[in-house]
Amino acid sequence: MLDEISIEQVLNDWNYWQKDPAPSIERQVLQGPITLAPDLVLVVQGIRRCGKSTLLAQIMQKLKLDPQDCTFVNFEDPRLSDNLNSSLLDQIVSFSRKRNHSRAHTFFFDEIQNVEQWQKWFHVRLEHPGKDCFIITGSNAALLSGELSTVLTGRHITIELFPFDFFECQKAGKGNSLSDYFISGGFPRVLTFPEPAKLLREYFADIIERDVRRHVAVRSTLVLTQLVKAVFESAGSEVSHRNLAKMLGVTADTIKTYLDACESAYILLSCPYFTFSERQRAVRNKKYYPIDLGLRKAVITQTGADKGKELETVVFHHLRKKYGQVFYWRQKGEVDFVVHEGQVIQPYQVSWDGMKERHEKALKEFYEVYPKANPAIQIMQSNVVDFLKP
Repeated sequence: MLDEISIEQVLNDWNYWQKDPAPSIERQVLQGPITLAPDLVLVVQGIRRCGKSTLLAQIMQKLKLDPQDCTFVNFEDPRLSDNLNSSLLDQIVSFSRKRNHSRAHTFFFDEIQNVEQWQKWFHVRLEHPGKDCFIITGSNAALLSGELSTVLTGRHITIELFPFDFFECQKAGKGNSLSDYFISGGFPRVLTFPEPAKLLREYFADIIERDVRRHVAVRSTLVLTQLVKAVFESAGSEVSHRNLAKMLGVTADTIKTYLDACESAYILLSCPYFTFSERQRAVRNKKYYPIDLGLRKAVITQTGADKGKELETVVFHHLRKKYGQVFYWRQKGEVDFVVHEGQVIQPYQVSWDGMKERHEKALKEFYEVYPKANPAIQIMQSNVVDFLKP
C-alpha cells in the first residue's frame, strides 16, 4: 500500500490543481452532450495514443468543473505498478476528499484496466452512490465494454475516441489536403514528430504487445503482427479466416480469436455483411479497416499509393463514428457500405475517380433485394471533403 506522501506526489504530477490544461484541438466527439452523474460511470475507450488523456481535460473544461474538485490519475504511471488494486482506488478517493474538504468530486481514471478488481470496486460504489462522479478510460474494448457491461448493466455511458479525423488534422495545422491526411493519419503526437513513421511503428508494436497479445494468451507477437499486417494490406476486402489460417499456420478458430482481440484493441475495425438474418451474417466474411492510415503506411510493405482503399477507409471511419455500425453488401457486385437506422436503409458507393459500370450493376442487384432502400450516396474524390464535414 502506498503512503499518503507517495500518493500526493503522483497526483500532483497528473493534476491541474495549480495549473491550467494546455490548449489543444477540441475533439469532435465533444460536440454532443456530456452527462455526468454519481450513479453512472462515463467510459472513454479507444486505441492507445489517440488522445484519451487530453480528452479528459477537455471534458473538465467543457463542463466548467473546478480543477480543485477534480482528480486525474493515469494507472500506467510506473510509481503505481506495485499497488494496482482496489485499495489504491480507495486511497485516491480518501486523499482527494480530505484535500477538497469533502465537496462533490470528479475522478478521472485513465487506463483503468490496469487496476485489479476495478469493476467490482465500481459495482459496490454505484450500488450506493454518493456525490462523486467518475470518468474512466481504457485501451481495450473487451475490458471496458464486455466486462463493464456485465458488472454494471445500465450504469455506464460509453464514448469512443479515434485518432484525429481530416478536419481535426487541419485544425492541428498538419497539411490541408486529403492526400496529406492519407500519409500522416491522425495520431495527435505523430503530427508534430520529426520521424512519424518511426513513432507509428513503435505504437504498432506497443498496441500488439500490451492490448492484443496479453488478452489472447499467445506466447509470441509474431503471428499477431503478421496477421494485422496482412489485414492492413487488404483493407476493405473480405477476410477469410480459413485463408489466413493457412498462410499463418494456425487454425481458423485461432484467427477469429486474434481478429476479435485486435478489434477490441481498436487497431482494426470490422465491417460485417448486411442482412436482416443474424445466421446469414454470421457465416459471411467481414471486411476490416485499419484504425489509422498513417499507421497502415508505416507497417505494411510499400507498394505505391492506393487512393481507392484510402478513400474507402476514410469514408468507413466517418460512417462508423456517425452510425456506430457499418455494413457492406455483395452478390455478384459489391455495395461498399450500408447503414441502417430504423426503417431507413442507406447504401454508399465509393470510388476515387468516379462511378463505374460495376458500381451501377451492384446497386441494381442491391435494389432487387432491398427495393425500399434510399437512393445510393456516391462518394468520390470530387465530393468527399464535403461529405466528411461534421
